[in-house]
Amino acid sequence: MLTLPAGDGVLPNQWLAAAIHEGVIDAGEFTIPTGNVQPASLDLRLGEVGYRMRCSFLPDRVGVEEKLGDLVLEQLDLHRGGVVLEPGRPYLIPLKERLFLPPSIRAKANPKSSTGRLDVFTRVITDGSYRFDEISAGYHGRLYLEVVPLSFPIRVREDLTLNQLRLSVGRSAVSDDEVRSIHASAPLLHEGGRPVAGSELAVSNGLFLSLDLRGDDSQGWVGYRARENTALLDLTRSEPFERDEYWERVRREEGNRIVLSPKRFYLLLSKEAVTIPPTLAAEMTAYDPTSGELRTHYAGFFDPGFGYDAGGRFHGSRAALEVRAHDVPFMVEHGQPVCKLTFERMLEAPTSLYGPGIGSSYQQQEETLGKHFAAARGER
Repeated sequence: MLTLPAGDGVLPNQWLAAAIHEGVIDAGEFTIPTGNVQPASLDLRLGEVGYRMRCSFLPDRVGVEEKLGDLVLEQLDLHRGGVVLEPGRPYLIPLKERLFLPPSIRAKANPKSSTGRLDVFTRVITDGSYRFDEISAGYHGRLYLEVVPLSFPIRVREDLTLNQLRLSVGRSAVSDDEVRSIHASAPLLHEGGRPVAGSELAVSNGLFLSLDLRGDDSQGWVGYRARENTALLDLTRSEPFERDEYWERVRREEGNRIVLSPKRFYLLLSKEAVTIPPTLAAEMTAYDPTSGELRTHYAGFFDPGFGYDAGGRFHGSRAALEVRAHDVPFMVEHGQPVCKLTFERMLEAPTSLYGPGIGSSYQQQEETLGKHFAAARGER
């Protein structure tokens, strides 16, 4: 039986490991790798089979498999060489991990950062639910991952990890007043190596981040746009891909702005550098659609330790922002708010923090592209 310490918050790595040991998170005949346990989340693995679907769906009051029926176009074998997933087509893949949550523990899922940077849309579906990614306290059952590649055809296979799970108990949310108070003593945002002044924080049900569209001073590069009709992006291989085969660089216009082409996928950077201390976890949340014809972010979780250094050798890491305009060309400008972070308190500080020591890829990042890509030939 899992007996948590008193209090509210997100379960850190040591309690996620305890949840696995006690069968709250289980994978049946499969062992859950210890390396999949992150400071405040667990990487979830694709199972042995998947389904090419006619459409997305929610099960509502019944089980997921009861709803499949004629929505399945083809069953896929992920066990050996993997399968190719085509852009714009929904796929449903049962995950290896299952949940047996106590009545006091709820869960939430989000794409991994590397998944979002590939413009691969994922969300978890559970039995008897009418919501994606949010898993009710006390849930017992399987987890199913909907996967929709949007820009590139991708190859996936069994055991690949595309998304993450976070467990929490009680009232873990941090209020706006608490965010301001925390920032005053342990700054959450920096610019140019200095804390953002409290009077300049934009806070409203979360802490807003804005775009850096000044970019590279010499060339004016500010990010990347996904190319169309590319070759296969094989996620089962370990060697990085050549960047320019899949991405074209984006240069700012005069006035430090760019115009987003409709339905094209962009990777940009935040103007602010973010610090998540050991006592907090964060999530990048969808921006208010009434504020513009664009969508920002697919990857959501920021684990404790992102942009954090106890010795003060650096101050924050900038966030990669995944941006897409909807139906019309849309101009965005330097410093324009495009997304926000919401914070949760940790039940306890984790015993390991986000960073290179645990294989984290994006600490102190100044590059928007994910770990799957190398620089162009001849470029350093």
